[in-house]
Amino acid sequence: SNPFEVKINKQKFNILGRKTKNDVGLPGVSRSKAIKKRTQTLLKEYKEREKTNVFKDKRFGEYNTKISPEEKMIRRFTLERQQNYGKKNIYHLNEDEELTHYGQSLAEIEKLNDIIDSDSDTEERGTLSAELTAAHFGGGGGLLCKKASSGQQDEEEEKPKSRKELIEEMIAKSKQEKQERQTRRESALELTEKLDNDWKEIQTLIARKTPKSEKKDKEAEKPKPDEYDMIVRELGFEMKAKPSERMKTEEELAKEEQARLQKLEADRLRRMRGIDEQENKKKPSHMSADDLADGFILDKDDRRLLSYKDGKMNIEIEEEEEEKDEEEEEEEESGKEDNENEEENEEESAGEDEEDSGADSHSDLESDLESEEEATENKEQKKHEKNENESQNVEELDPKIEAAKSELPYTFAVPESYETFKSLLAGRTIEQRLIILERIQKCNHPSLAVGNKAKLEKLVGFLLEYIGELATLDLPELRTIDKLVLPLYNLCQMFPEAASDSMKFILRDAAHDMEEVIEVKGRATLPGLDTIIYLKITSLLFPTSDFWHPVVTPAFMYMSQLLTKCRITTLQDVIKGLFICCLFLEYVSLSRRFVPELINFLLGVLHISLPKKQAQGYTVVHPFTPVGKNLELLLVCDKKDLESWQKQNLPLSIVTRLKEASRTEMNHIRLSCLALCFDLIKKCASLYEPLPSFHEIMHPVRILLTQHVPVNEYPEQMREWYHIALKELENKVKHYTPLICEKKKPVPLKQYTPKIVKVLEFGRKQGGSKKEQERKQLIRKHKRELKGAIREIRKDNQFLARMQLSEIMERDSARKRKVKELLGSLATQEGEWKAMKRKKGKN
Repeated sequence: SNPFEVKINKQKFNILGRKTKNDVGLPGVSRSKAIKKRTQTLLKEYKEREKTNVFKDKRFGEYNTKISPEEKMIRRFTLERQQNYGKKNIYHLNEDEELTHYGQSLAEIEKLNDIIDSDSDTEERGTLSAELTAAHFGGGGGLLCKKASSGQQDEEEEKPKSRKELIEEMIAKSKQEKQERQTRRESALELTEKLDNDWKEIQTLIARKTPKSEKKDKEAEKPKPDEYDMIVRELGFEMKAKPSERMKTEEELAKEEQARLQKLEADRLRRMRGIDEQENKKKPSHMSADDLADGFILDKDDRRLLSYKDGKMNIEIEEEEEEKDEEEEEEEESGKEDNENEEENEEESAGEDEEDSGADSHSDLESDLESEEEATENKEQKKHEKNENESQNVEELDPKIEAAKSELPYTFAVPESYETFKSLLAGRTIEQRLIILERIQKCNHPSLAVGNKAKLEKLVGFLLEYIGELATLDLPELRTIDKLVLPLYNLCQMFPEAASDSMKFILRDAAHDMEEVIEVKGRATLPGLDTIIYLKITSLLFPTSDFWHPVVTPAFMYMSQLLTKCRITTLQDVIKGLFICCLFLEYVSLSRRFVPELINFLLGVLHISLPKKQAQGYTVVHPFTPVGKNLELLLVCDKKDLESWQKQNLPLSIVTRLKEASRTEMNHIRLSCLALCFDLIKKCASLYEPLPSFHEIMHPVRILLTQHVPVNEYPEQMREWYHIALKELENKVKHYTPLICEKKKPVPLKQYTPKIVKVLEFGRKQGGSKKEQERKQLIRKHKRELKGAIREIRKDNQFLARMQLSEIMERDSARKRKVKELLGSLATQEGEWKAMKRKKGKN
C-alpha cells in the first residue's frame, strides 16, 4: 500500500522469454515476517536456555504402538541387565549374577532348607512325616519315634556346610595330597638308590673289553662332524657376557680424582717430613687368657709382652718404651716440670727419713746400690745404641725427604691473581706446568664446591695472559704455548662463556690499539707475535664455519683490517701477513667463504717480488703501492743464493731472529716467502673453484703470473711451485654462460584462412562434460547456500543482541524507578521529621 516500502529491481536489458521472479520486493514486510518467526523460535529458546524442568519419558517403547507389551518387557529387562552387567567392584572376585524368583534368591531356594516336599526321593518313600502324624493322629508309638530320631540325625548330617567349613576342608585335602606326594617321592628316591647300588654290583660282572678291530670299525662308522656342528660346539664353550659396572657420573669421577690426589699429597708430605710408615703401625697389645674383655677404658695400658732371654726376663723393650714415654712427656708437657721437681724433692726427703730409720740394715743398702749402678750403666749403653740407630735412620731418610720435597704437590688451590699463577709455573718444565694445570682442574672441579666455577673461569683469563707473555719474550716459547693449548681447550669446553669473553676482550683491545695508532700516525703496523697466536688459538677453540659467531666473526673482521690497513715495510711484515693469509684459509676451509683481502694481499706479495721495471701494467690495492721504496722487498738478485736455496717451512719464531740473520739467510727467507705465496694461490684456486666469478676474481693474479713474473731466473724447485699454481688457475672450467639479450620471436605473416571461433551464449558458464556441469552446479548451490546461512546467522546474532539490549534497558529503567521511589519516600520522611521538629521548637 505504501509506495515507499516497495523496492523495484530494475533490469538493464529486457530479454524475451525470460521470467523474472523478483521484479518487485517488499523489504518491510519480509523484515517483519523474519522478526515474527525469530520471536516464535529463537527468542523462545533464548528465554528457556537455563531451564531444566522438562520431563522426558525414556522408557523403551512406551509410545510405540507397533511393539507388543511382552516384547517391551523383554527388551526392558535385557536393557536393565546390560546396564547392571559388569562387576561393580573390580576387587570382589566372588561377585556373580544373583538370579531371583518371586523376589527370592535362587541360591537360597536351592538349599531346600525350608521347603517340605512330599514327592522328594528319600529312603522312606511314601511314609508320612513325624510332624504330619503328630498333628493328625497324635503320634505313632516307639517305632515312629525311633524313625523320627534317625530322620533328625540324617537331616543334621545333610545340613549344608558354611563357607568357612568348605575352605578348611579344602585346605586339609591339599595338605594331605602334598604329604602323599612327598612320601611317594621319598620312596621313589630310595628305590632308585637301591637300584643304582645293585647295578654297580652287577656291572663288574658284565663289563668286558672290546677288541681293537671292533673299535676301529666303530670309529670308521662314526660320521665326521659338520662345520656347523663344530661352530655350535665352540659357541657352547664361549664365555658369556658379564654385566659391567654402571658408568660413573662426572661428579663421581671428580670426587674420586680429588680423593686420590689428596691421598697422594698426604703421602708426599709424610715422606717430606721423614715420618716412616712402620712407626705409625701399632704394636700388637698383649691379651691374657684371663681377660674378660669387659670394655673398660683405662687411661694407659701398662701391660707388656712377657719374654725371656738366656733364662732371664727381658726388660729392654719395657725400658725403651718408658724412655719414649718420658721424652714425649717432656716435649708435650713442659709446664709440669715444676710439679715433678717438687714431687722428687718430697721423695728424696722421704728417702732420707727411711735411711735414718733403717740404719741398721747396711748390707741391704749396699746390695741395692750395686743393683742401681748396674741398671744405670745398662741404661747409658742402651741410650748410646739408640742414638746411633737414630742417626742411621736419619741418614737413610735424607734422600727420601729430598725426593719428596722435589716432587710436585698433588693438590693445588686456584690462584687468585695473575702474579700467583705466574709464580706457580715459574721455573718448571713443560711437563710439570701441564701437570700443575691438570691437578688444579681436578682438585677444584665445579661439582666439588660452590665457588670453584668462578675460580676456574678466572683461570682461563690467566692462562691466555700467560700465553701472550710467553709469545712476547725475546725467544718466544712456542713449544710451551703449543702444549698449553690442550688445557686451555679443556677449560673452554667447561666454561665457553668465560673463554669467549676473555678472547673478545683481547681482540677488542688489539683493534682499539690499531685504530688509535691510525688516528695518531695515519698508518699502522702489523701486531706482535702474541696477537697472531691469539688469532690462531681462536680457530682451535671456537667453530670457524658458523655464519656468525661472537668470537670468530670479530677475529675475521680484525684480520681483514690487518691485511688492508697495515703498511708492509719490512720482511717481518711480509711473514706476518702470509701467516694471517694461512689463518684465513684455515678459517674458511669448511664454509668456503670468499675473502677478497686474501687475494689482494697475495697479489701484493707477487708485486713486491718483481723488479721495478717489470712492475707495470696492472693495478695493486692498498696497503701495497705501485711506486715506493718498499717495492723490491722479496726480490733476490744474487745467483749463488738462488742456486743454494731449498724449500723450507717458515716458523713464527723466525720473526724475532731476522736481525741476526746473514744476507744469504735473508735471501733464502725471501724465496721461501715467494714459494709460500705460490702455494697459497694454489689452495685459493682449489677452494674458490665452485664460485661462478672465479675466473674474474683470479684474473689479476693470472696476468701477473703469466706476463710479469721472471720464472727463468728462479731455481728449479721454485719453478715447479710456480707451474703448479698456474696450472690450478688455468685448468678451471667456467661455471656460467655470459648474459645475452633475448632474441625476439619473428612476427608471423598474415594468413587469409578464416579463424572459426565457437560463439558461446552470453552469461551462461559452459562446461566440458555433463559430470563437470553437474559438479559446477553443485559448487554454485553450495556457495549460494553458504552465503545465505552466513547471512541468516548474522541476522540471528543481531536479533539476539537487540533482545539482550532491551532486557538490559528494562532492568536499568526498573532499577531507576525503584531508586526514585526510595528517594521520594526518604524525602517525605525527612520532610515530616523536620515538620515535627519545627512544631516542637514552637511549642
